[in-house]
Amino acid sequence: MASKANLVIDQGATFSTDLYLTDTDGMPLILSGYTAASQMRKTYTSVNATATFNTFINTDSSFITLSLTANSTNGITAGRYVYDVEITNGNTVSRVVEGIVTVTPQVTR
Repeated sequence: MASKANLVIDQGATFSTDLYLTDTDGMPLILSGYTAASQMRKTYTSVNATATFNTFINTDSSFITLSLTANSTNGITAGRYVYDVEITNGNTVSRVVEGIVTVTPQVTR
């Protein structure tokens, strides 16, 4: 079962967040050999992704970093979205985090 974590992204600004993953016993999840993928969409049933996060796995610390460039966030309309993070090891895919993304509008251009 995926953990819940809501995100706030400032439109037009660089975005980065670290997600710390643990197993069911609260121990750090060993991420060696895994890849990660993450997208946000307007709704769960949207055909096209609004944005695809850059993902980086730190195998030493059980963190996955999600990021978007300022240019990427500038192209996202302010509002509410959904996202998730999946990790893959071989043929096994697990959804580890999911939640709501709120994109706040940019004023300075």
